[in-house]
Amino acid sequence: MADQVLPFRRYVSASLVALAPSAVALGALCWSGQLAGRPALIAFAGVAVATVFLVRRYLGSLASFARFVSELSDAQEPVMPRLSFAPATEELASAAATLAMGWRRQRASIDNLAASAQAIVDGLPDPLIALDRHRRVVRTNIAARALLGTIAAERDLSMTMRHPELLAAIDGLLETGLDGNFAGYDQTSVEIVLSGVPERDVIVHARRLPRAAADGSLALLVLHDTTALRRAERMRADFVANASHELKTPIAGLAGFIETLRGPAREDVAARDRFLGIMAEQAERMKRLVDDLLMLSRIEQHEHARPAGEVDLGNVLRGVQDLLQLKASARKVAVELDVEPSLPKAVGDYDELTIVFQNLIDNALKYAKPATTVRVTAKPLGDEYLSVAVSDEGDGIPAAHLPRLTERFYRVDNARSRALGGTGLGLAIVKHVVSRHRGRLDIQSVQGKGSTFTVTLPRVER
Repeated sequence: MADQVLPFRRYVSASLVALAPSAVALGALCWSGQLAGRPALIAFAGVAVATVFLVRRYLGSLASFARFVSELSDAQEPVMPRLSFAPATEELASAAATLAMGWRRQRASIDNLAASAQAIVDGLPDPLIALDRHRRVVRTNIAARALLGTIAAERDLSMTMRHPELLAAIDGLLETGLDGNFAGYDQTSVEIVLSGVPERDVIVHARRLPRAAADGSLALLVLHDTTALRRAERMRADFVANASHELKTPIAGLAGFIETLRGPAREDVAARDRFLGIMAEQAERMKRLVDDLLMLSRIEQHEHARPAGEVDLGNVLRGVQDLLQLKASARKVAVELDVEPSLPKAVGDYDELTIVFQNLIDNALKYAKPATTVRVTAKPLGDEYLSVAVSDEGDGIPAAHLPRLTERFYRVDNARSRALGGTGLGLAIVKHVVSRHRGRLDIQSVQGKGSTFTVTLPRVER
């Protein structure tokens, strides 16, 4: 290790301090007459030369020691310097090296503990956010980043979660009194709704730690996703209400026909055959209704989980065309497909997308005028999406009805819809499937000219 270069003034000042006792002693001897002036000057000159030499070497040793300690503090591993002119300093350097080695081992242990703690936090299934006493984010886990996106550390929580009731609850959790002690409760829970497609119902459990952790964490937020539970509760309530309303009429009709067949029409063969035909139609209607309700319930239950498969929309549309060909021929309506040959694949579920386009094309066939064409056009939409448009040449839909078309059991014309075998659930099913695929459903209609239903879906990245 090279000697540390010291300022000249430091050498001069240190040498003067070291020479002061010798100068005082020689001066006293001269003043008392025990030593002549010339020998005293010669003696002082010799002492001065030796002192300057020794001071220079000693200060160099101290400089080397200072440099050694500085490099130790920078987590380096320098070579131990030889400090022969400062034995005590050499012992200090050895002690400092031992201390630095122990510190490095302790720091490595702390880093390992921190990494283990983060691994444990990342392994938790529920999102977790740690905050300091100023409501700034200290750390998050993988589940939190997946739910909320990347959350920058050292930023206020309000930059990520803008929910006044949650922020107020956390402020109450961290509030301190005049004596510096926490004044409020140490835990609380808040129900919030996270915006997005789809929206998520979340319960945030907030708890204050007894004291701040080493990283500054003082409050922990655990987010519990209750979307599926809330949706299940709503689905049960909606199912009972909708099913009872829609099944009431056909059940009442069946009960009436059965009573008639048991009574006045018991021996009337013609009436019995006619009634049995009507009963069969009502039973088929109830079957379609129950099937659609069950399908909608199943789709809603998994709406928050995005499918990850790759689907060839051309194959889906051709399969639906073959399935509905007989119905189209019976209504004298042509189904025309226009699918680009190089159409990229969509991200989604094959069976669910088949249901989407089967419902849309089936609706177009129901409401199209005879001797017209239902056109299905599939093409890329930018670099990230695909679009499939289903157009008919029907009577169109009044603009006032367009915003409510995807509601359950909403019908523009109840009598006509029931006569055509509709359950009022087809577009609701389409909406929920498209939402699960993170897509979009757009409806355009001109009265007297027809309607166009356009589904936009994410495409597979190249």
